[in-house]
Amino acid sequence: MPAATSILTAADRVYRHVKDGVLDRRYEGGTLLTEGELAEAVGVSRTPVREALLRLETEGLLKLYPKKGALVLPVSAQEIDDVLETRLLVEEFTVRRAVPTPPGLLDRLTALLDEQRRHADAGDLAAMMAADRGFHAEIVRHAGNQILCRLYDQLRDRQLRMGVALLHAHPDRLERTLVEHAEILAALRAGDVETAAAAVRGHIGRVDALLRGPGR
Repeated sequence: MPAATSILTAADRVYRHVKDGVLDRRYEGGTLLTEGELAEAVGVSRTPVREALLRLETEGLLKLYPKKGALVLPVSAQEIDDVLETRLLVEEFTVRRAVPTPPGLLDRLTALLDEQRRHADAGDLAAMMAADRGFHAEIVRHAGNQILCRLYDQLRDRQLRMGVALLHAHPDRLERTLVEHAEILAALRAGDVETAAAAVRGHIGRVDALLRGPGR
């Protein structure tokens, strides 16, 4: 039993190391990761590395090639389309359900916006995107629809990965994101459901345009 627990713990460490690397772009799409390199980096044997890579393959982040390694899969155009379409459906619906907005939710959103500003000032894009995602998720959770919450949670890693890539490619987007979140919060604070919904549509629409790129 102790041996099994040790292997599981090691596999979790490898899983977290690789997943964090993919999400914050230390391991970019197209990078080939080998079991030996990962085992050395984390300080474990190859067995937990294989277990962790299998988990990440099922999540759609890697593609395993026997005796070669694991390829970090690039974000596809179809994935971008699917994520943004789902975000728009869920977030516009739930922001409408958030009006009138209780003081507790307004306080949590204000704190998350302040957290985003701190991470932005520090240049920590991964932490900024985690707080960004938390801002939107807080509104989704408030709607009280557990099925929508679970659906939205399934987008988490994809949102973080796309968001960090977007901020690297468009540094000016950082400040604009903060402005747009402040606009959503102001509309909720004012109890203006149509302005809040329009602010969400505009926010996601601008992300959509930048991620799709010219010609799409």
